Amino acid sequence: MKGFFQRILTIDLTNRTSREEAVGDDITRDYLGGKGLATRLLLDKTPAKVDPFDPENAFIIATGPATDTPIYGSCRHGIFAKSPLTGFYGESYSGGRIAVPMSRTGYDAVALTGASDAPVWLEISDREVKFHDAADLWGKETYETEDIVRDRTDAKRPGVMVIGPAGENRVRFAVVENDYWRSAGRTGMGAVLGSKKVKAMAFHGEQSRPIAAAPEEMKAYAKEMLQELKDHAATNAYRQKGTPMMVEMLNKAGGFPTRYWAEGSYDQWEKINAQSMTDKLNAKPRACMTCFMACGKYVEVQDGRHQGLKLEGPEYETIYAFGGLCMIDKIEEIAWLNDLCDRLGLDTITAGNLAAFAIEASKRGKIADKLEYGDPDMVADLLHKIVRREGIGGLLAEGIRPASEELGMEDVAVHVKGMEPAGYDPRALKGMGLAYAVSDRGACHLRATFYKPELAGMIDPEQIEGKAELFLDFEDRCTLFDTLILCRFYRDFYPWEGLQKVIALTTGRELDKPELRQIAANVSDAARRYNIREGLTMEDDKLPKRLLKETLKDGRGITEEQMAALVGDYYRLRGWSEEGVPV
Repeated sequence: MKGFFQRILTIDLTNRTSREEAVGDDITRDYLGGKGLATRLLLDKTPAKVDPFDPENAFIIATGPATDTPIYGSCRHGIFAKSPLTGFYGESYSGGRIAVPMSRTGYDAVALTGASDAPVWLEISDREVKFHDAADLWGKETYETEDIVRDRTDAKRPGVMVIGPAGENRVRFAVVENDYWRSAGRTGMGAVLGSKKVKAMAFHGEQSRPIAAAPEEMKAYAKEMLQELKDHAATNAYRQKGTPMMVEMLNKAGGFPTRYWAEGSYDQWEKINAQSMTDKLNAKPRACMTCFMACGKYVEVQDGRHQGLKLEGPEYETIYAFGGLCMIDKIEEIAWLNDLCDRLGLDTITAGNLAAFAIEASKRGKIADKLEYGDPDMVADLLHKIVRREGIGGLLAEGIRPASEELGMEDVAVHVKGMEPAGYDPRALKGMGLAYAVSDRGACHLRATFYKPELAGMIDPEQIEGKAELFLDFEDRCTLFDTLILCRFYRDFYPWEGLQKVIALTTGRELDKPELRQIAANVSDAARRYNIREGLTMEDDKLPKRLLKETLKDGRGITEEQMAALVGDYYRLRGWSEEGVPV
């Protein structure tokens, strides 16, 4: 089938060997690439009930048929493994520039199996796999590691991904970084690499993806899209404000989680919003490859104790986690904590949630540490302790579920399947409650991006009946995004008709909407079967008790009965049993 190399590379880290394997047309036909292919590989290559840190937990890196094409929003890759944070399906995606050299190695996916007995970094090309000693890199932060690996790679512009000290020490929410500030951020994929003693990977090659359309046709489509959408309102909003524009939107909606999920708005929001980034950080647009949105914000702190600090970020989720949950009211301090997480290799969403949870634990007398809201130095110290696994940091490094159980705070902790929600309170946006509950990787906002229709007025946030049907439409389309792999922020620019066009240009297949939704269902069912194999039941598809019992100050809440109705409708529309099992 066009759009695919029809081969994967499997690297045995234990024996330091590699081999090529063919990918059948039946797999790419039914699942496409990206998440679809990776999910099949996880089912095939990872034994059931394997410990996430066991060498047999396969680590999959995948691209999609749109990768290394002129298609806008296509310079992305995904990484997949059993999650050490949740114990279930683990996936994470990242942009930047690395997906192009990754694709040019000539593989649709790379699978790491086994584990090295000593620190190693891998150089993967279209000619060979080289195993390099990484003893002198072990312990280094991410930026320095990336620079060194790039200099040592036998190519002019390799794509490089790395882990930081957090991944080395198996912190269960460690990330994998590329292009300095781009993170495959959730579910702890950096910890899986750390368990395999893989410090970094570099990719380069000269292979061209065999797409169906002629180069001129593909370029013409991209040019047409650019001319039509480069000045679109959504494009301008992302280019000018980026994701931090969500701070104001969620505060107005009453869904901006604050003081560790006790409130839905923050009275200091104007100090940490998009305008504050312009005023205090001199934010400038920054784009991934093949992108005209430039939603990233390259910033430099203008004054104060962090003057001169430069980075890309912080994004909305980082601002919510450290600004709202931890009540830090200076955007410069949030940028500093963002930079610290990037250097150490930590997921900012979980890091901010755990810091706020620790503050609550301190205030309730559950830990001896004296922690206060609004103190960025305390949070920074806590992050270092987590990475070093020192004191309370050692417990927090295991994630929210074990930490809350150890401290007797299960009724306070906010998570689904062991992963914390993003910055959209489901008591204000009830569709996000469904999104968090049924996401295959835990409380995730990106598997369906259902905050969009609720905030935009496409459906009433309070509505329960009929909501799952619209949710499923969003989730199926996002699943196809992840098989291609496309950026979520192009969601409004690739409706169903747009996805039909992209698939036709890349693979040559002319598919109607029901056929597209069948592929999405195949992928969702496969991920669900993987989770059920690992022990998931319908009891895991629930919001935390606290969010079901506590209301926001304005009285809004979400009940167990409402959640049961939403989840039941979702199961039925998916064609699953009443227990949530694909049939």
